[in-house]
Amino acid sequence: MIETAVDIISGILVIAGSAFIVVGAIGLARMPDVFARMHAAGIIDSAGAGLLIAGMMIQAGLSLVTLKLIILLALFFFTSPAATHAVARAALDAGLEPLLHDATQDNDTGGKPKLKKPGAAGQGQS
Repeated sequence: MIETAVDIISGILVIAGSAFIVVGAIGLARMPDVFARMHAAGIIDSAGAGLLIAGMMIQAGLSLVTLKLIILLALFFFTSPAATHAVARAALDAGLEPLLHDATQDNDTGGKPKLKKPGAAGQGQS
């Protein structure tokens, strides 16, 4: 009875983590610039890996394996934001600018927002 509940709970967590990883991978392919792609990569790191490791911890029970998984989870949560910040800083230093949402919507776009670079704000319509 307990073993079945552990299997079900850990299975749900592993499937949910896998779903977050798939959604994050799709986001990596679809996002328009490096800064938005870093957000998708953050979802993969935090939600996807976190849920996968939580499922594995429940499946492992109270053992040395669980302790190792906790250490691995802490490593993910501390190094991922630092690495993302370093990549964002390097992209900014290389001259890349994030694409920002234009508050004005033209009729020629069918009501969809236009994306433009921040330096082009005062240069009229394109």
